[in-house]
This record gives sequence, structure tokens and C-alpha cells, in this order.
Amino acid sequence: MTVNPELVGREFPAVGPYLVGREKVREFARAVFATNPIFTDLEAARAAGHADVVAPPTFPVVIQEHTLAQLLSEPDANIDFSRVVHGDQRFSYSRTVVAGDELTATLAVTSVKTLGGHSMVTSESVMTDPTGAHVVTATSTLVVRGGE
Repeated sequence: MTVNPELVGREFPAVGPYLVGREKVREFARAVFATNPIFTDLEAARAAGHADVVAPPTFPVVIQEHTLAQLLSEPDANIDFSRVVHGDQRFSYSRTVVAGDELTATLAVTSVKTLGGHSMVTSESVMTDPTGAHVVTATSTLVVRGGE
């Protein structure tokens, strides 16, 4: 069964706010081997002009996961998670993410393509701060493998 092409343009309710925690940033930095001290050391981050430790550039995927859960559980999407592999991930920033940020994310499906029996679903999770200002957009492409 192919992914429902009518998903294109669908927007999901906002999730969050997600409070970016200092220890979560440090744990993520260690997990992805991000060694710049601004990711783990408060004084190094402040010396570099930041209010708190800086989240590594791929950290927003943690928040995006909550928005993607909505898409994956959509009854009419026809997405079998057991057949999903991650195809691509990109981030577009207006500013860095730091510990203490409260981010709300909204997912929209931007593309559904079928290639060689597989479906490629691209979506954007737009993350904003409490004032509604854009912080980062996480764009993800999921590949849903076709039949056996």
C-alpha cells in the first residue's frame, strides 16, 4: 500500500512547549560526539555570548520527533512504521537553540513522492519561541519501503 498522497499540505496541531534542558543538551552533545565546550560548559557558552549552553545543530530532532509521531499515527496516512527508514534531515535556523528555550513545533507535510515502489514523505517541523518568533525548521524525509 502506498502512502496517501493527500497528506501533502496537511498541518498538524502544535506540540509543546518543549523546555530545552541544560542536562538534555549536554547528554545529546555527548551522544553525538559534539566536543565544542559551548555545548556542555555554561561558562564557555556565556563567554561566547550565549545565555546558556548551546544545543548542537541537530538537537531539534528531539523536538521534531514529537511532531512526526502525529504523522506516523495518522489513520489515513498508510505509513507502516516497520517499513520506514530515515532518508534525509536538514535544519534551517533563525537563531541558535540554548538551554532554557521553550519551543513549540508544528508539522506540515510538504511532499509525498513514489519512486520505484517506495514512498518518500517530506515534512517540516517549524519551531518557534513563546513570542511566536521562528527559531528553527527541521525538514525530514522518511522513506517508506514498498512491498516485500
